[in-house]
Amino acid sequence: MGQSLPKAALRPFLPTDTPVLAAIFAASIQQLTGDDYSEEQQEAWAAAADDEASFGKKLASTLTLIATLQGSPVGFASLKGNDHIDMLYVHPSVAGQGVGAMLCDALEKLAGARGTTGLVVDASDTAVDFFRKRGYVAQQRNSVSINGEWLANTTMKKPLGAGAQA
Repeated sequence: MGQSLPKAALRPFLPTDTPVLAAIFAASIQQLTGDDYSEEQQEAWAAAADDEASFGKKLASTLTLIATLQGSPVGFASLKGNDHIDMLYVHPSVAGQGVGAMLCDALEKLAGARGTTGLVVDASDTAVDFFRKRGYVAQQRNSVSINGEWLANTTMKKPLGAGAQA
């Protein structure tokens, strides 16, 4: 008989979460994106969390939700404004276990409750399939410079509420 995994819970971001979220951010990039980005690109991307004070301010400036397992953070997602998924990262140890989907569901519900008609995300090449399966449609390819490295991503959009297809 299989053992069921503990159920993840959601809670709001607290400033004291910053160090563990910075670690989740870096681990997610370093361990999950290697098929799509070079080591140099991964290092440049992950370096965004090196300055924890700045990283914490960025998280605090958005609606950031934390996914926890047995009280410990295992992922986070942030909504910038009412319509832009700014960040969605899960620890590699829980990747593929529904934590990212739970976070995305929550942001979609919150955005919908705010009257937002659609959500936009600039998805990394690693995350494109995740968002596509959730009904997001690619709008355009982008190249962004992060710490001296060029990284590609895809702007994707999903209609919400009355305008959404069921």
